[in-house]
Amino acid sequence: MIGDLGDKRRWWQYKARAKQLPEPYRTAVDAFERYLMYFGSGGGVALFEDLIDLFEQSAADRTPIREVVGEDPVEFIETFARNYQDESWINRERQRLIGAIERAAGEATGNRG
Repeated sequence: MIGDLGDKRRWWQYKARAKQLPEPYRTAVDAFERYLMYFGSGGGVALFEDLIDLFEQSAADRTPIREVVGEDPVEFIETFARNYQDESWINRERQRLIGAIERAAGEATGNRG
């Protein structure tokens, strides 16, 4: 998830921002972060930056957590993360696999074999 030095810096900035959130927003962000880490949705640091933006704004507006995430937090975070799938490592690996099999089958060159 975290690649170059710039991404690492952005990650630690995100973590610092998350620590500054008031409760219960911090608890919600921590829970979503944990889920995303285990779920492996990809999306890189940008996903977490946008998530923290949303919760910082919600905290500033005093928007209740349920108004932000709805009744199903899993549906919320999976829908949220789906917007970042193009950036995910799994999608890059899927494309690599497809390309390798096409080459192996001779589809890339037009030679079937």
